[in-house]
Amino acid sequence: MFSPGSASLTLRIRLVCSVVIAAVLLLVAVPAEAATPGSGNDVSWPQCGKTLPKGQTFAIVGVNNGLANTTNPCLAAELTWARTSKGGTAQPLVALYANTANPGAAGSWWPTSNTYGGTAVSNPYGQCTSGSVDAACSYMYGYAKAYDDANSRGVSNPGSYTWWLDVETGNSWSTDQTANRADLEGMVAYFASIGTSAGLYSTAAQWNQIVGTVPSSSSLYTLGSWLPGASSLALAKRKCSNAPLTGGGKVTLTQYVSGGFDYDTSCV
Repeated sequence: MFSPGSASLTLRIRLVCSVVIAAVLLLVAVPAEAATPGSGNDVSWPQCGKTLPKGQTFAIVGVNNGLANTTNPCLAAELTWARTSKGGTAQPLVALYANTANPGAAGSWWPTSNTYGGTAVSNPYGQCTSGSVDAACSYMYGYAKAYDDANSRGVSNPGSYTWWLDVETGNSWSTDQTANRADLEGMVAYFASIGTSAGLYSTAAQWNQIVGTVPSSSSLYTLGSWLPGASSLALAKRKCSNAPLTGGGKVTLTQYVSGGFDYDTSCV
């Protein structure tokens, strides 16, 4: 039955339907913004025996067992897991990280020359000699630890990975910041010699204590920074705008902790 009231109701229903249809068509016709890429994960010896996260977009695996002169006992298994990464960010699907240190005479081994692994190393700090605990020998120590990480931990084709240098106060360091910088530069030099690159992982406070300000002449100056310390994805994303560890670098990764695992977000 037709009536003015029913006509008004019909008109209102048609208007509502038109608005809904128009909204749906708009969503279909206008491409959505690219989805925020999912998080990556980093794992090492503390995650041995644990069920690792699934669906990570990228993975970073530690090659050491907490100290610079050790091997992660779960490295092979964790690399197998890392290769299931789905991608979707600017980060490589799989990268590696190495513990770093500069223990001097307190270490189990200390270099006595500029030769390691059968190679005479060009040392920008001069000649490392027996009994010297200085920048020259620190450079060789770093070079040697990077050589060992690439050749003695069970990593196949080490030159195909990006290597992150984990710089934390929990390991042994000299009180001489120049020597510590030389140590890290030695590591970077070895990785460069096999055709790959390195990045720097640390908090600003730890970096300032161990290394301090890096001059533009240093091979560390332009390296990317990976910053830890966030407690959520949102806070990790905010850290992407923090200052990098070195004046010529940029923050390319940040880390946050959730459910007992380390998660990482790409800043690039």
